[in-house]
Amino acid sequence: MQLTLDIKGQILPADTNTTLGVQPYKTQLLKWIGNKQRFAHEIISFFPKWFGTYHEPFLGSGAVLGVLSPNKAEAADSFKPLIDIWQALKEDPEIVKSWYRERWLEAQEGEKVEQYEKIKARYNRGANAADFLFLTRAAYGGVVRFRKADGYMSTPCGAHKPIHFGTFGRRVDEWAQRARGAEFFHREYGESLERAREGDVVYCDPPYSHSQAILYGAQGFDHGDLFNRIEKAKARGVFVALSLDGSKKSGGKDCAYDIPRTLFEREVTVNCGRSMLKRFQMQGKTLEGEVVSDRLLLTH
Repeated sequence: MQLTLDIKGQILPADTNTTLGVQPYKTQLLKWIGNKQRFAHEIISFFPKWFGTYHEPFLGSGAVLGVLSPNKAEAADSFKPLIDIWQALKEDPEIVKSWYRERWLEAQEGEKVEQYEKIKARYNRGANAADFLFLTRAAYGGVVRFRKADGYMSTPCGAHKPIHFGTFGRRVDEWAQRARGAEFFHREYGESLERAREGDVVYCDPPYSHSQAILYGAQGFDHGDLFNRIEKAKARGVFVALSLDGSKKSGGKDCAYDIPRTLFEREVTVNCGRSMLKRFQMQGKTLEGEVVSDRLLLTH
């Protein structure tokens, strides 16, 4: 049995999380714009070396969760079809494989765009995890975009060919192992922050007001409420790391937020490369001047 030791050589509980030895892991399960997976190990390097439960209130594609592969975690999102995917991964990965395989084969039965639109139309008639799973892999650039008025998913078909169901099945097996220590919940982010206790870590990756206004969850998101909840968690001894958009247009535009002056102790910049969202908006053009950076704010 492998034991985890703290800096003094004392044995830690089996469900203690650690950032020691965390390496990059680049194999994505869901294709998702704004995905932090390429630099998740960099974000994780700013977490405490040892901590209790890991909380991720804005789960999305689970990039940081997948790279961290925590021993004990609570991961949540307010979007039910998304959480249904994660809960199925936890309970029976074969179900997730079958959802994707069936729709991948369905997409081969006719012209690619036509079949994609058929699956998207079925999803829009009744939101469900199985169709949404395939759409995240087949939509343009992983853009998950809904109309604010009625939740209609409007993203067009991507130019790429979705990965084969056999390849995806192997990814499911890998992710089921990496996420085995997590429990998944359909709930608002506030409840997740309230559940965090002293010694826990919370990583927040909320919608970005300045660069993701067309994307899922971004319309009308109240960052002021988020800051208030982070402040309360910090007072309980919770470590909170928050990603926000920092600059766009290769540093030519800063993205300002009204952040309480004493809320965060440190801030670091994470280079995110060129803006895939801007590329989508500009119809696929290569955008040399659209390098973006994130702000990673830390309460300790």
